[in-house]
Amino acid sequence: MRGRIAVASLLGLLIASIAGAQLRRGERGGYATRSLRYATRQDFDGSFQFCRGVFRSSPNGDGNGWNVDYPRADQNLSIRLSELTKTFVGFEGEGTPKHLLIRLSSPELFHCPFIMMTEVGALSLDAAEAKGLRDYLLKGGFLWADDFWGEDAWAFWVSQISKSLPPDKFPIVDLPLDHPIFHAMFTVPRVPQIPTIGFWAGPGGPTSERGAESAVPHVRAILDSRGRIMVLMTHNTDFGDSFEEEGTNHQYFLTFSVDGYRFGVNALVYAMTH
Repeated sequence: MRGRIAVASLLGLLIASIAGAQLRRGERGGYATRSLRYATRQDFDGSFQFCRGVFRSSPNGDGNGWNVDYPRADQNLSIRLSELTKTFVGFEGEGTPKHLLIRLSSPELFHCPFIMMTEVGALSLDAAEAKGLRDYLLKGGFLWADDFWGEDAWAFWVSQISKSLPPDKFPIVDLPLDHPIFHAMFTVPRVPQIPTIGFWAGPGGPTSERGAESAVPHVRAILDSRGRIMVLMTHNTDFGDSFEEEGTNHQYFLTFSVDGYRFGVNALVYAMTH
């Protein structure tokens, strides 16, 4: 009963606030023309800021680049975190959440309690980035890798993250549904498969972007010696689109964004409390 009430409350809060979020996005506009600005030490004031990892993409990989879902996913998840929890989220002018771009070799990385990277099936790490990411994760950092589909993308991602965390010491494991990340705030009863809105054909439409090869979504992780998640991996699903496209199509919002936010808020709460 408590679980159903919590889900209903989440849905009600999201529906009630979605119009305000759409208005804020409409007032800003012009995402494609905004120049990129990387985080500096002065950006970190003790509030939560969404940190997005910027990386090079290999032509031999399978992914569309670090900026997929940027910046709306970053902003929308930050807004929902501020509405659904008591987390002090940093905002700048016009009610825009303060979201940051981070290079993996940058010292500013160590000020982020959480970083997210999308389309990591083409991630290409050099030695400095691999070391920076390894040091960050072993010192308590948290990386969420999302939106990569199929076996080729998975294999390429594993080849790159292994530069930071060798699999003989840091194996990748599947997380069971009784793991705390599925219950950090909301109960997540299953791993949702969320397609990009451009792939989805409406109610009853397909959700597996690579057909039978990506039919099963996975939540996997690399743990530290104490069992804390250092790297969260959501494979064969696209949580970022559930955040980015919450206001694009109401049916898509109801079908995918509510589930996406349940898990997304849980991931942030877990990252900041472990």
